Amino acid sequence: MGKRDTKYVDGFVLVVPKKNLRQYRKIARDVARFWKKHGAIAYRECMLDEARPKGARLFFTTLAKPKRSETVWFSYIEYRSKQHRNQVNKRVMKALAGKFDIENMPFDMKRMAWGGFRVEVGT
Repeated sequence: MGKRDTKYVDGFVLVVPKKNLRQYRKIARDVARFWKKHGAIAYRECMLDEARPKGARLFFTTLAKPKRSETVWFSYIEYRSKQHRNQVNKRVMKALAGKFDIENMPFDMKRMAWGGFRVEVGT
Protein backbone atom coordinates (compact mmCIF):
# COMPACT_ATOMS: atom_id res chain seq x y z
CA MET A 1 0.00 0.00 0.00
CA GLY A 2 1.66 3.23 -1.11
CA LYS A 3 0.14 6.19 0.69
CA ARG A 4 -0.89 5.43 4.25
CA ASP A 5 -4.51 6.16 4.96
CA THR A 6 -4.38 5.31 8.67
CA LYS A 7 -7.09 7.01 10.71
CA TYR A 8 -7.24 4.66 13.70
CA VAL A 9 -4.67 2.68 15.70
CA ASP A 10 -4.85 0.08 18.44
CA GLY A 11 -1.82 0.54 20.70
CA PHE A 12 -0.35 -1.85 23.28
CA VAL A 13 2.37 -1.71 25.94
CA LEU A 14 3.42 -4.98 27.54
CA VAL A 15 6.27 -6.61 29.40
CA VAL A 16 7.88 -9.81 28.10
CA PRO A 17 10.33 -11.92 30.13
CA LYS A 18 13.63 -12.13 28.25
CA LYS A 19 13.57 -15.93 28.54
CA ASN A 20 10.32 -15.88 26.48
CA LEU A 21 11.48 -13.59 23.66
CA ARG A 22 11.78 -16.34 21.05
CA GLN A 23 8.28 -17.61 21.81
CA TYR A 24 6.86 -14.07 21.90
CA ARG A 25 8.44 -13.15 18.55
CA LYS A 26 6.98 -16.27 16.93
CA ILE A 27 3.50 -15.49 18.23
CA ALA A 28 3.90 -11.83 17.19
CA ARG A 29 4.88 -12.81 13.62
CA ASP A 30 1.91 -15.18 13.38
CA VAL A 31 -0.50 -12.62 14.79
CA ALA A 32 0.86 -9.88 12.50
CA ARG A 33 0.23 -12.02 9.42
CA PHE A 34 -3.20 -12.86 10.73
CA TRP A 35 -4.24 -9.23 11.30
CA LYS A 36 -2.91 -8.21 7.87
CA LYS A 37 -4.72 -11.14 6.24
CA HIS A 38 -7.95 -9.90 7.81
CA GLY A 39 -7.53 -6.29 6.66
CA ALA A 40 -5.22 -4.34 8.98
CA ILE A 41 -3.11 -1.75 7.13
CA ALA A 42 -0.01 -2.46 9.24
CA TYR A 43 1.01 -4.37 12.37
CA ARG A 44 4.14 -3.44 14.33
CA GLU A 45 5.87 -5.00 17.34
CA CYS A 46 8.60 -2.81 18.82
CA MET A 47 10.96 -3.78 21.66
CA LEU A 48 12.26 -0.98 23.89
CA ASP A 49 15.80 -0.10 22.81
CA GLU A 50 16.52 3.18 24.57
CA ALA A 51 15.02 2.98 28.05
CA ARG A 52 16.13 6.40 29.30
CA PRO A 53 16.43 8.83 26.39
CA LYS A 54 18.14 12.11 27.21
CA GLY A 55 15.64 14.86 27.96
CA ALA A 56 12.70 12.55 28.69
CA ARG A 57 10.89 13.26 31.93
CA LEU A 58 8.98 9.99 32.13
CA PHE A 59 10.16 6.62 30.89
CA PHE A 60 8.31 3.56 29.61
CA THR A 61 10.18 1.59 32.28
CA THR A 62 8.67 3.83 34.97
CA LEU A 63 5.18 3.04 33.70
CA ALA A 64 5.65 -0.66 32.89
CA LYS A 65 7.95 -1.46 35.86
CA PRO A 66 9.89 -4.29 34.17
CA LYS A 67 12.25 -6.45 36.18
CA ARG A 68 15.86 -6.78 34.96
CA SER A 69 14.81 -10.06 33.37
CA GLU A 70 12.04 -8.41 31.28
CA THR A 71 11.72 -6.21 28.21
CA VAL A 72 9.11 -3.59 27.38
CA TRP A 73 7.25 -3.75 24.06
CA PHE A 74 5.15 -1.14 22.28
CA SER A 75 2.94 -2.56 19.57
CA TYR A 76 0.35 -1.07 17.26
CA ILE A 77 -2.06 -2.01 14.52
CA GLU A 78 -3.15 0.51 11.89
CA TYR A 79 -6.63 0.77 10.37
CA ARG A 80 -8.50 3.06 7.96
CA SER A 81 -11.07 4.02 10.63
CA LYS A 82 -12.55 2.91 13.92
CA GLN A 83 -15.31 1.16 11.98
CA HIS A 84 -12.68 -0.64 9.87
CA ARG A 85 -10.88 -1.66 13.10
CA ASN A 86 -14.09 -3.07 14.52
CA GLN A 87 -14.72 -5.07 11.33
CA VAL A 88 -11.14 -6.41 11.19
CA ASN A 89 -11.12 -7.32 14.88
CA LYS A 90 -14.46 -9.10 14.60
CA ARG A 91 -13.07 -11.26 11.75
CA VAL A 92 -9.81 -11.86 13.63
CA MET A 93 -11.49 -12.85 16.89
CA LYS A 94 -13.79 -15.27 15.08
CA ALA A 95 -10.86 -16.82 13.20
CA LEU A 96 -8.60 -16.95 16.29
CA ALA A 97 -11.19 -18.59 18.55
CA GLY A 98 -9.45 -21.45 20.32
CA LYS A 99 -6.07 -20.95 18.62
CA PHE A 100 -4.26 -19.35 21.59
CA ASP A 101 -4.13 -20.46 25.19
CA ILE A 102 -4.59 -17.08 26.88
CA GLU A 103 -3.57 -18.56 30.23
CA ASN A 104 -0.15 -19.62 28.89
CA MET A 105 1.02 -16.61 26.91
CA PRO A 106 4.77 -15.77 27.06
CA PHE A 107 3.94 -12.57 28.98
CA ASP A 108 1.65 -11.50 31.82
CA MET A 109 -1.61 -10.33 30.24
CA LYS A 110 -2.52 -8.53 33.49
CA ARG A 111 0.38 -6.15 32.87
CA MET A 112 -0.63 -5.34 29.28
CA ALA A 113 -2.21 -1.96 28.56
CA TRP A 114 -4.05 -1.20 25.34
CA GLY A 115 -6.42 1.27 23.81
CA GLY A 116 -7.87 2.55 20.58
CA PHE A 117 -6.47 5.83 19.26
CA ARG A 118 -7.90 8.19 16.68
CA VAL A 119 -5.04 9.46 14.52
CA GLU A 120 -4.97 13.26 14.66
CA VAL A 121 -1.72 13.92 12.79
CA GLY A 122 0.16 11.58 10.48
CA THR A 123 2.12 11.37 7.27
